[in-house]
Amino acid sequence: MALIGRLFVIVFGFLAACFVAGMIVVTAILFPEFSDLGEGPIDQGALDVIIGFGFIFVSGFALIPAMLIALITEAFSIRSVLAYAIGGGVVGLACYLGLVPFDPDTFRFEGIVRRHLEIMTGAGIVGGLVYWLIAGRSAGLWREPPAGTPPPPPLPSGSVR
Repeated sequence: MALIGRLFVIVFGFLAACFVAGMIVVTAILFPEFSDLGEGPIDQGALDVIIGFGFIFVSGFALIPAMLIALITEAFSIRSVLAYAIGGGVVGLACYLGLVPFDPDTFRFEGIVRRHLEIMTGAGIVGGLVYWLIAGRSAGLWREPPAGTPPPPPLPSGSVR
């Protein structure tokens, strides 16, 4: 039963991390547009739709790498905040490099935009920290017995075990 509850915590942590990372990606990509004061106020409804698409984008591309990180940290009971920050950065990097064309002849990625690479990696780091806050601090605890269980009472004398 503890495993089922833990799976819900993991999924909720993943969704929250993807939402935060999606907001960071959308805000950072649109920042040059926000800085133009001549345009006037930004429509809040349009911004909500764009952030929703950012969430879908990040969660769709990050699902497999993030679940691998979650599986490794749960299996080895890794609870270090640094491990989740590094794992999130690797997931963000993998998501970006998955979108960039790779030339197998020269073993190089063609067309890497450094700013976008930094944005995706930074969003992954923050997403990893959000996941740690929700689910990572208690990774692997579902396998351990509860700490407060009292020992069973002693058997009466002369009884068979």
